[in-house]
Amino acid sequence: MLKFIKRLFAWWDGATLGTLFAIFRRYSKVGSDEYGNTYFEEKKPSFDGKKRRFVTYTGYADASRVPVEWHGWLHHTFAHPPTEEPVLRQQWEQEHQPNLTGTVWAWHRKGSLETKTSRGGATGDYQAWEPDQG
Repeated sequence: MLKFIKRLFAWWDGATLGTLFAIFRRYSKVGSDEYGNTYFEEKKPSFDGKKRRFVTYTGYADASRVPVEWHGWLHHTFAHPPTEEPVLRQQWEQEHQPNLTGTVWAWHRKGSLETKTSRGGATGDYQAWEPDQG
């Protein structure tokens, strides 16, 4: 029962029932990526002649979890999805990573409250401003 209620209202944690119904009626599945996100395209072009494209996320909806090749297809940069025409990767390109800000895997500078290390002391090569100085 809780899962059904969550499907009705919780859009940030997967597709709602209304979205799933619209997908069934008007969209066709194009493919999915390594994160489990599923990509769809409208069956008929909309008023501007383009078919609308969108993604349903597996788990929490986070746009930074869309890989480069799918991002290009979603924004009509590429005519064909990566399932039909794979994007050629350059040797210098790094593997895609989602934005880790706000997670336990986020980077924290040395001396921040989240790390267990302490920051080195000031070296004394400057004069700190004090409000009492004229």
